[in-house]
Amino acid sequence: MSADSLPPTPPPLTLALPKGRIFEEGVALLARAGLPIALPEKSRALQWRMEHVTLLELRNQDVPVYVDLGIADMGIVGKDVLAESGRKIYEPLDLGFSRCRLSFIRELGAGGPVNRVASKYPHLTRAYLAERGLLAEVVKLSGNIELAALTGLADAVVDLVQTGSTLRANNLEELEILMHSSARLVVNRTALKLKRETLRPLIERLRELTAEVGNRK
Repeated sequence: MSADSLPPTPPPLTLALPKGRIFEEGVALLARAGLPIALPEKSRALQWRMEHVTLLELRNQDVPVYVDLGIADMGIVGKDVLAESGRKIYEPLDLGFSRCRLSFIRELGAGGPVNRVASKYPHLTRAYLAERGLLAEVVKLSGNIELAALTGLADAVVDLVQTGSTLRANNLEELEILMHSSARLVVNRTALKLKRETLRPLIERLRELTAEVGNRK
């Protein structure tokens, strides 16, 4: 076979995925879509090169930054994280997994004023409070947000809810849902132009796979 008849080498792709469940489900979905990747073995590595694809394992909130600034061509991130980041990234597809909701939560039966709200999502929380004319202070925390309501640190919290079992176990209740979230495919706009022959078919294949899963439910 002559050099002219060889298939073209795909351009290098860099993918940004958050640690944890989205990383695992995202790698599996991208592999089904035809990328030459597999779930890496557990290690302290932060990036993996597999043929023409490089995987970056990041903290959730860093994925939009890496994609927006062009370090990664494409990524997968929760809609909640994307909305909190405020970055206007091309978001072609709801991948349909890691579904949850961002909710306003208080202790069961709490009726006093809301003067302070704790959350991992200060921007979304402030926007929610402003829409309702509430002037509460917003405190940013990193983990066990529900504990802020239980200890009196805050009068309410805004946090993710999946099944609600943690709330029920701690005498807490959802009063309102701010938004529904799931894993989203995000793409750098410049990469989409420069690598369109690779990225656009990949996006369409992911769309087909996501639709197949949705039809089986």
